[in-house]
Amino acid sequence: MNHVIDNQLYYLDNFQRVLDWIGERYSDLLADEEKTFLSVFATLPQPSRALFVRMVMRKGTLFRASKLNYAEIGCPVEAARRLQATGWIELDPVLSLDALFDVLSKPEIGAAFHLSLPEQSARKADQLAALRAGFGDPRRFSAWYRDCTDHVFHILVKPLCDRLRLIFFGNFRQDWTEFVLSDLGVVRYEQVEFTAASRGFRTRRDIDHYIELHHCKERFRASAAPESVLRDLPSAPFENDWLNSRRERLMYQIAQHYEKRKDWASAYPLYERCRFPGARARAIRVLEKNKQYAHAYRLLLEAQRAPESEAERQQLLRISPRLTRQLGRPTTRAPRRPTACRLDLRLPHPGDGWWVEGVVRDHLARPEAPVFYVENMLVNTLFGLLCWRAVFSAIPGAFFHPFHRGPADLYSPDFVQRRAAEFDACLAELDTDAWRATIRATAAAKRGIASPFVAWDGVSDELLELALDCIPAAHLKKMCERILQDVQANRTGFPDLIQFWPAERRYNMIEVKGPGDRLQDNQLRWIDYCAQHQLPVSVCYLQWQEPAA
Repeated sequence: MNHVIDNQLYYLDNFQRVLDWIGERYSDLLADEEKTFLSVFATLPQPSRALFVRMVMRKGTLFRASKLNYAEIGCPVEAARRLQATGWIELDPVLSLDALFDVLSKPEIGAAFHLSLPEQSARKADQLAALRAGFGDPRRFSAWYRDCTDHVFHILVKPLCDRLRLIFFGNFRQDWTEFVLSDLGVVRYEQVEFTAASRGFRTRRDIDHYIELHHCKERFRASAAPESVLRDLPSAPFENDWLNSRRERLMYQIAQHYEKRKDWASAYPLYERCRFPGARARAIRVLEKNKQYAHAYRLLLEAQRAPESEAERQQLLRISPRLTRQLGRPTTRAPRRPTACRLDLRLPHPGDGWWVEGVVRDHLARPEAPVFYVENMLVNTLFGLLCWRAVFSAIPGAFFHPFHRGPADLYSPDFVQRRAAEFDACLAELDTDAWRATIRATAAAKRGIASPFVAWDGVSDELLELALDCIPAAHLKKMCERILQDVQANRTGFPDLIQFWPAERRYNMIEVKGPGDRLQDNQLRWIDYCAQHQLPVSVCYLQWQEPAA
């Protein structure tokens, strides 16, 4: 399908839409520089505004006029001159040698520096190294390359525009392409009712703290010394729970970095004061690795009294026997888990282009009992379609711009609690005959609209209908209830395959493990849950047949 936008100034209209949105909802949070930008931008000539937005939406801060030729802008140099008075861009900027090399091609470098033929054939990096000693002082572009007829523009307010983008989206992850994808119809978003109170940041401090955290995270990702990142990471908790979770996550990642380096003395204090899910179990594990068994055991007992999640309970059960042995204490046998059915297959090696789940799927499939590769897609899709109105209910703080794939608080601890009545109503349909009609109607009405649960491309109409016919409502209700216990942890770990027997209106979920593979923790938790609640599940262990001698 060819997607075309007829409006040549679509990008300018979208940028102005962002400014209007921010002006309507965030005026009380804006710094003076940001307020001035919003008021001045609309007064500029259209070609100048269009040129500015073209530069904002591209990477970098230096641009050649020859690369900004657009019919709707006209002469880019003239448009840039009208921008110069704002102080937002600089014409003919002062450039270092490195910056100059970023904007010039190799032939232009040869011409600007009158290089010999051997020098012109050298790699660009080698040319730069050879010239650096003799050309250390920055100078204007026109002084570097006097014979060039082109112009260079330097945009000076990219950080300001990034802040406005942050205020609109509530994150730095999304950018201006969201508008383009929406305009083209490539991505469609649920239409949620907005009010003046629908905004992602409540105070200016929230914005500034987010930017601080972002810079710390980017430095850590760029391999900055973790000690320097921690020095700049705000130590006191924020008033904003959402920002706090981001801060805790970064602390957890830095602690993991220390743990991988076996720097127990640095890892433990971070884990100990971190409230990110899993930090407490890692703190116990670090103490164990550091042979501080008594301290680890005290923390273990404290955690066992009130585990934060199924995942932590699972980890504590694994750690406990080791610590009790080290301390000479009597060990307590873990309760026997309900077991899933086991299926052992020994099949000929299929040759090139195989994947274990596909091999097992094709082996088990029968005309009367089709098998589908679904992994996390099918149950999440059924949940997402059944609970669509709960997931997309317009409660305060959940949606604050038109490009949400899901609620902003999806992984917050109170996500379900804040929508308890809506989720209760959705799951109550599973006690009646209404649930199939609801899922079918939602699938028809919302097809293609982005959702954090629904895999439109992964669940065909055929698969959906088989699931509706063969999975009992009581089973689906148990699956949905477990997802709602911990949305982030429990939306993954589902078995790879599902087999249906339409004539008998039954199904079986199958987790596939190839040679040398073992069940992951989240898979074990789902399999245990299914076995505990009599949901049909099997674990298939595949081995390859030895080739004939």
